[in-house]
Amino acid sequence: MQTVVILIHLMIVLAMVGLVLIQKSEGGGLGMGGSGGGGFMSSRGTANILTRATGILAALFFATSLVLSVLASYERKPRSVLDGGSAPVSLPGAPSVPGTGGGVLDRLRDGPPPAAPSGPQVPRQ
Repeated sequence: MQTVVILIHLMIVLAMVGLVLIQKSEGGGLGMGGSGGGGFMSSRGTANILTRATGILAALFFATSLVLSVLASYERKPRSVLDGGSAPVSLPGAPSVPGTGGGVLDRLRDGPPPAAPSGPQVPRQ
């Protein structure tokens, strides 16, 4: 379902880009320069078929964006950062034990294993 909506969304995007590119430029940044704003919200400017089609495609783009976000929220499952992840964290120098579950707090509570002496030790009295 989500793939179909994505394909429709992409076709709307391509059509909207094409319509915007073939429209005649009015110049002056939304028609606010030189002509006193006569071209921006006039009946001639809004009645143009390309402008209407662009507006319809923009509304369809907005609708498909909302549908895609709703579809994505169905697949999202809330999870905690403290729960066990997909890959266990291995400590340096510790042997890897596959299949040990538990969250981050369990691993921190166990603590790192004692490090083996790497050289001669100073005698303690």
